[in-house]
Amino acid sequence: MNHNIVQSEVEGGVRLEDLARGSRLEVQTQHRWYTVINCGDGWALISGHPKYCPFPVLVRVLGSNWGGAMLKLRFIGRSMHLEFKHPEYRTPIITSRIVEIREAMPSGEPIAIDLPVGTDSMPVHDCRSTTAS
Repeated sequence: MNHNIVQSEVEGGVRLEDLARGSRLEVQTQHRWYTVINCGDGWALISGHPKYCPFPVLVRVLGSNWGGAMLKLRFIGRSMHLEFKHPEYRTPIITSRIVEIREAMPSGEPIAIDLPVGTDSMPVHDCRSTTAS
C-alpha cells in the first residue's frame, strides 16, 4: 500500500484541489484522450469517451486507483486509473491506465451543461476560470 502511494508521487499527477476552477487538463489513457475541466469541490466536466462522455458531462471525480480497491481521493495520477461518478450510471466509471497528464490552455468560452432532469445531487457549476484571459 505505501509503495503505491510513494510511486504515485514519483510518477506524478495532480490533486484537483490544487487546480484553479476552470483549469483544463488533457488526460491520455492507454485507449483514449480525455478533457477534464475542474469545476471545484471534486466536480469536473469530462469528455473523450464515445459512450460515457462524447461531450462534456458534469461528473464527481472520485480519484485514481492502481487497478484495485484502493483509491487516492480527488487525484489524477500517471500509471493509475481515473475513477469518476457519472450521473447516468450507478457504478463508477474507471478508465484504462493513465499515461500522460497535461494542463491545457483554457478556452475562455462558457460551457453549456445538460444536467439530468430531477437531479438534485449535482450542483450547477460555472466551470470557467475566475481569472480574466
